[in-house]
Amino acid sequence: MGPRNPTISDVAERAGVSVPTVSRVLTGAARVSPQKRELVEAAIAELNFRPSSAARALVSRKSRTIAVIAGNTSRYGYAETIRGVEIAARAEGYTVMIIVVESADEDEVDRAVSVVLTQTLAGVVVLKFDPPGVAALKQIPAALPVVALSGTRETGVRQAVLDEAAAAEELTDYLLGLGHRTVHHVRVPPSRRVDGRTTGWKRALTTAGAPVPPVHDATWDPKSGIAIGRDLAADPSVTAVFCGNDEIAMGVMRGISEAGLRVPQDISVAGFDDHPLAELWSPPLTTVEQDFSGLGGRGFQLLLEGVDGTGDRRYSSERPRLILRDSTAPPSPVRG
Repeated sequence: MGPRNPTISDVAERAGVSVPTVSRVLTGAARVSPQKRELVEAAIAELNFRPSSAARALVSRKSRTIAVIAGNTSRYGYAETIRGVEIAARAEGYTVMIIVVESADEDEVDRAVSVVLTQTLAGVVVLKFDPPGVAALKQIPAALPVVALSGTRETGVRQAVLDEAAAAEELTDYLLGLGHRTVHHVRVPPSRRVDGRTTGWKRALTTAGAPVPPVHDATWDPKSGIAIGRDLAADPSVTAVFCGNDEIAMGVMRGISEAGLRVPQDISVAGFDDHPLAELWSPPLTTVEQDFSGLGGRGFQLLLEGVDGTGDRRYSSERPRLILRDSTAPPSPVRG
């Protein structure tokens, strides 16, 4: 057996840089510092590495495997979106590998993307739901077909979205229409400085000429909503609350209850996503139904068109649906 041909990982190790850095030098997908470029080019020369072979492997149309990069796999929206990708991929004879990028830290993102770039893949799906997903998307070489899935539009890449801003605006308008003077907002961690749900909430209030209260920031832990619920209950001007997801809404409702108030008699609470438990909660939660599984399926179809060269669509959008249940009502005359 002859000597093994050097790989992109060998080049990265010899140069003392990450695999994504080598890929960026090879493809020109992003700027690389002159010092790192020199190290990579020297390693390529020393190893007699053939970049063209690596580039063909990255975008091999013979591969029947795609990668999904996600910041989480257990939260409801993430899990359902990945399930939608897997169902659509299986129907077309593709297999799916899942890579978790746990933070937006540069080393962590490089680690996750390195795993992707050492595989022979047809393409990549990135869940751009959080800062790790945003950071990972930026590191994918331009030569590799990629689709981003999120609630806000991204320029320069194929993307399937759920129009969170429009849905949040509709939900806020509904609460104002019940007679609430304003709507308070409990935000989940955004993927960027402002997310679509917060944007739609603020837009609805501004358009209606209603006061825009300060945002209350929760973590991804539903328990973080409990303390916020207690604080909101202590403010007699609070009559309606829109939460960034249903789990946080459940925590807020718990805090309101612990403060001795009732939902919706004293404070209306609405969530977002239509989690499977939302309908079973007490009272059943007014929310916005997001078809995460459908988002995953639409994203895979966009990716497949890019892989096969069968279409030039770069964008697919769907508006989530408002679901009215018992957790919202007109304001109580004794509050506000």
